Amino acid sequence: MIVREIYASSILSKSRVFDYTINPYLGCQYGCSYCYARFMKRFSGHRGAWGEFVDVKVNAAELLQQEIAKKPPGRVWISGVCDPYQPLEARYELTGKCLEILVRYDWPVTIQTKSALVLGDLELLSGAKKVEAGLTVTSGDDRISQLFEPRLPSIAARINALEELHLAGIRTFAMIAPMLPGAEELGAVLKGKVDYVLIDRMNYHYGDWVYRKYGLEGAISADFFSRKSQELAATLAKQSIEYRILF
Repeated sequence: MIVREIYASSILSKSRVFDYTINPYLGCQYGCSYCYARFMKRFSGHRGAWGEFVDVKVNAAELLQQEIAKKPPGRVWISGVCDPYQPLEARYELTGKCLEILVRYDWPVTIQTKSALVLGDLELLSGAKKVEAGLTVTSGDDRISQLFEPRLPSIAARINALEELHLAGIRTFAMIAPMLPGAEELGAVLKGKVDYVLIDRMNYHYGDWVYRKYGLEGAISADFFSRKSQELAATLAKQSIEYRILF
């Protein structure tokens, strides 16, 4: 893993998903096989494999403090092309420092991560009125998760993190995307842990080799995603959990 400390020129960027996005890191230690964010290599100049490099924007909080005073308030997505709570966050605390500023200015925030490290900011988040936090969970089967995302925390760790956040009064969501085999099992374990669920199919082909290697080609078909999303939706509906299918 190549880790570089860099000084960014800006940090609060326009987003197509929300009003703004903040990416305290360029690159991601998790390096999930299907990750769409690997397209960043086309612009960053990194030659290493996705998941083998991270640039740490050590001046992220200082930049945000400058920029937030100059821009109209809007919802901030943390993060769009990296995991804001990848393991390096335990050392640098850049996401936490940026959140402190956003909460102080009372800006709405949507956190999206795959890591229970978000619980390190539990006290800060529980006192914020406009913050929601989501964890991405792609399957209910750890064996499948290990094939596609071997560096991630366990499924149980991510679901337990959702529960702790939810019990602390924070609005929470599960991002079941991309749906991997076993995703339909998640509906039965989310009650009391989330306010809503987002469901999406595999939309990129970076991880196709994993499906081929393990004989899972049928799980990337349109029929698979249609059937399994409906199974999942039915389970969520029985538990009165709000959900949205994104495809």
